[in-house]
Amino acid sequence: MPIGAQYTQVAAHLAEVCRACGRDPKDVKLIAVSKTVEAPRVQEAIDAGAHVFGENRPDQIMEKHALYPNEEWHFIGNVQSRRIKDIVPCAALIHSIYEEHHLARIEHAAEACGKVQDILIEVNVSGEESKGGAAPAEVLGLLRATEAFDHVRVRGFMTMAPQGDLDVAERCFSDLRELRDRMRAEWDCADADHLSELSMGMSEDWERAVAQGATMVRIGRAIFSEDFA
Repeated sequence: MPIGAQYTQVAAHLAEVCRACGRDPKDVKLIAVSKTVEAPRVQEAIDAGAHVFGENRPDQIMEKHALYPNEEWHFIGNVQSRRIKDIVPCAALIHSIYEEHHLARIEHAAEACGKVQDILIEVNVSGEESKGGAAPAEVLGLLRATEAFDHVRVRGFMTMAPQGDLDVAERCFSDLRELRDRMRAEWDCADADHLSELSMGMSEDWERAVAQGATMVRIGRAIFSEDFA
């Protein structure tokens, strides 16, 4: 199936799942994860209506942002300190912040760009050693650390669920939503819309994530892979 048709199919299914959960489809952003995807294939997705893309490598987000500057680019990969200066000019949102020492570098890069950089705090809800992210107990401290920076704004949280068991994944998503709700109560922030975003769910498990309140789903293989079923 052509990429455009696959994107259209995923978008339509997302809308159906939202409505089945009693949610407005407009409240869940479909992020087309275009990592490893060449630019012409990204154009096919754009032609089908995709306008939000996720990349996990600085060189790729820089290249594709330059080619398609009118699209919305999110950085969803591991953040290296030395590449923050390259990521910030391109990223509407960085999903994967969990190390406090990165905040000052983001502040400096964002100030140089004349922007406020929106970020999500990545949380290792499952506790898997193979996954990055802050432990839930560390999150409030990270939120408070961001208060020192004028060009960094926390919009919510991101997590990656364990693969292979949808029930386990759904509990992970539920736990992140509950953590977000607790942090809204515990973190005194002047922004009335703070912590509104939950980035959770990928090609295999996004339906469960939507049911648990995801506001962003990160879907790559279901859109760009010919082998996904």
